Amino acid sequence: FGLAKPSTIAIDGPVASGKTAVGGLLALRLAYRFIDTGVMYRAVTWAALRDGVSPEDETEVTALANRIQIEVAYSDTLGGPRIMVDGREVAGELRSRDVDGWVSLVSSYSGVRRAMVARQRDMAREGRIVMVGRDIGTVVLPDADLKVFLTASRRGARPASL
Repeated sequence: FGLAKPSTIAIDGPVASGKTAVGGLLALRLAYRFIDTGVMYRAVTWAALRDGVSPEDETEVTALANRIQIEVAYSDTLGGPRIMVDGREVAGELRSRDVDGWVSLVSSYSGVRRAMVARQRDMAREGRIVMVGRDIGTVVLPDADLKVFLTASRRGARPASL
């Protein structure tokens, strides 16, 4: 990166392009915080199911997204994230079949997206962060110091290392 490291790094790209793997390795290498924004939408979905809020009720899900506390923390190793919703560790529950079945709908709600984007921008203001997810470089962090659009092919695929 030359003399100055970028303070905010946004990594965008299609599904299964390796955004999370590359972003996690980059953050580890730079000793930056790492945020996979997709887990935040999964956390909202999980909270709706926990609270008996129908994921099909956009108004109630949006209210919930604005009300709950979500904390995302990664260790300084390649271990998975620690995700807290209202003080409860939920990382292991966010890949459940129920959450998988509803997260796409929940993340499509404009009010939910506004709530999560505001939180993501707040996290980025602290600097020294690598943030990955859909629309990160265009919507969430359009002024990021470094923006990467990652694509991948299966031809000659090997594990990434930095």
